[in-house]
Amino acid sequence: MRGKSIKISKTRRMVMDLLYFAKAVPSIPVQRRINIQAVVAARAACANRPQWSAIFTRGYAVVAAECPQLRRAYVKLPWPQFYEYPVSTATIILEREYEGERTLFSYLLKGLGSVQELSLAIRHAGTAPVAEIKDFRRALSLSGLPQGLRRAMWWLALNIGRQRGNYFGTFGVSVYSALNAESLHPLSPLTTLLNYGVIDGDGNVMVRVIYDHRVLDGGTIARALTRLEEVLNGPVLEELRSLPRHHQRQPKEIPSIVPRPISA
Repeated sequence: MRGKSIKISKTRRMVMDLLYFAKAVPSIPVQRRINIQAVVAARAACANRPQWSAIFTRGYAVVAAECPQLRRAYVKLPWPQFYEYPVSTATIILEREYEGERTLFSYLLKGLGSVQELSLAIRHAGTAPVAEIKDFRRALSLSGLPQGLRRAMWWLALNIGRQRGNYFGTFGVSVYSALNAESLHPLSPLTTLLNYGVIDGDGNVMVRVIYDHRVLDGGTIARALTRLEEVLNGPVLEELRSLPRHHQRQPKEIPSIVPRPISA
């Protein structure tokens, strides 16, 4: 059969470059079934419901603040070593349409603040024109370069400790449970990637962390997942309950703190 040739777009090059470096990471998934029924109820009562990705990101950031291993990365410059970051930053994977094609963009959240702040930032990255998001513009510009140069720049950014945090963050979040589906082992060049499935009617959800086995072990991740359930049903739940409810007038002011985007 005679078909047609299709040029590889810039957006598909972004995904290919990501997978090129992710496949070099010896990653293993660990999953745990947790119950967040109270969180589901608190979110449903909010006048402006925060996004689930913001809720889980907030919870995981609290856990990472308590567990230094979750803030470490394996880097190769100036020699193979672990680099530990003082605070966490999260790379959120978002599906956006660009030039008639649905594709994935990475959005970096720095200064992981409240659930409300995170939700506003993620919503902005998911709805604003692609050209307005600095991370997205940088990724598209990089993808327009020759492959050898692109991947050299990726390698340097991933293996210089300080720059890795600036461009890729300390952990990733990638989900599509809103589509009633979940990925069992998504790939990422980061030390950990948070992923969760569909929340059932009783508030049960399967949460998994895909981790770099060079940096830490499965027992650490298993304990982190246990702690994540406690954090979601503790401080994050209280945070949700403090947000304006349906019967309250919503504030007109929008929080001025919007985490800066940069470029799974």
